[in-house]
Amino acid sequence: MKHFLIEIQYTAPPEIIAGILADHRAFLQIGYDQGWLLMSGPMNPKTGGIVIARAPSLEEIQTYFLNDPYGQNQAATYRFVEFDPVKRQPVLEDWVR
Repeated sequence: MKHFLIEIQYTAPPEIIAGILADHRAFLQIGYDQGWLLMSGPMNPKTGGIVIARAPSLEEIQTYFLNDPYGQNQAATYRFVEFDPVKRQPVLEDWVR
């Protein structure tokens, strides 16, 4: 598996984001259920969010995020950064392998 930091940048006003938030979180839960997402949450200040993920390839994680309600509603853009987690807390060993 490859590892990614996904930066979500809001392109819509906060009231639009708030109206999509529940659907966005339901979408993320699919990724958690399939074991692709480790953690996610809003940036401070709330100009977007961060997701730490793993997937077989960059193309597959990008395809997964095509279903995000934020993107489908033109409310956000995405930046995908692949990285190698060479140092980590022992609690993450099973997730990283």
